[in-house]
Amino acid sequence: MRASFDYAVIRIVPRVEREEFINVGVIVLCLEKRYLAAKTMLDEERLKALWPQADLGAIRLHLEAVEKIAAGDESAGPLAKMELKARFHWLTSPRSTILQTSPVRTGVCEGTEDLVESLLRQLVIANP
Repeated sequence: MRASFDYAVIRIVPRVEREEFINVGVIVLCLEKRYLAAKTMLDEERLKALWPQADLGAIRLHLEAVEKIAAGDESAGPLAKMELKARFHWLTSPRSTILQTSPVRTGVCEGTEDLVESLLRQLVIANP
C-alpha cells in the first residue's frame, strides 16, 4: 500500500551569511506507517575543505542527537519522548545555526524498509 511521507535534508552551514552548505543527512516521517527516522553521514574531508576550523567532534555529537531524537531514544532527553509528528517538526524547524534542514518536501513510498537509506544515497552520498 502506498503512503505519503515528508522529508528534509540535514545540512551543515559553516557561515550562514555565505549560504554555503553540505548535505549530511535526512529526516523522514511517514505518519501512515508510524515511521520517523534520521540518518546522517558526515564527509569530514569535504567539510574541512569548506570549513577548516570545523569542530568535527561537536558536529558528530549534534548529528547523533538528531538520529536519537528521531528514533525516540530516551537517552536523547525529553524531546525523544514527544509524538512522531512533534519530533519531526522540532527537528525540521528553521534555525540560523550551523546545523539546519532544508524545507520539508513530500514523496510517496510503498514501504519504509529502505526509505531513509535510499534518500541518503540520493541526497547526501550522490556523486556531484
